[in-house]
Amino acid sequence: MSTAAAPVRSGLVLADLLPASRTKDIALIAGGAVLTGIAAQISVPVPGSPVPVTGQTFAALLVGTALGTRRGFLSLALYAVAGMAGLPWFAEGDSGYAMPSFGYILGMLLAATVVGALARRGADRSVPRTAGVMVLGSAIIYAVGVPYLSLATGMTLGQAVAAGLTPFLIGDALKAALAMGALPAAWKLIGRRG
Repeated sequence: MSTAAAPVRSGLVLADLLPASRTKDIALIAGGAVLTGIAAQISVPVPGSPVPVTGQTFAALLVGTALGTRRGFLSLALYAVAGMAGLPWFAEGDSGYAMPSFGYILGMLLAATVVGALARRGADRSVPRTAGVMVLGSAIIYAVGVPYLSLATGMTLGQAVAAGLTPFLIGDALKAALAMGALPAAWKLIGRRG
């Protein structure tokens, strides 16, 4: 029985378990962008930082993991392009690209793509692997966002780390813990039904 279930899961992400169609893909891509935009509105200002704590990073990593590389990239690209075009769905209802936190959005685009590729290889099936994926995804977001913050504000890199990374580590650990519970649990539930 276990050998019959393995091919069903191998190389798949959660979105692949839905019936295949272009309409489904478009709906998933748009839905991922909307989810990220809604999560960005869960925003708490951080004293001394132009970057708020949001649910946006969690949504971006979840979208990438659940949708896979291509759909995850397209979903976050749609989110970024619509926000740059004026849709006020970045954190705190912002839009455009002239804000100091825009680098984090670019980082989310890259992170969603990478975590989607890793999920396709089964990295979202267990708690330890999901933890690794979430840590890597967060690191990618910071690797793009913090230097952008530094350039956009004139902060030194050390100041940008203090304002744009350090205050967010505890929240990111909580978001990773949510993903570590949700994604493997979804695969287990699907395995029981399959």
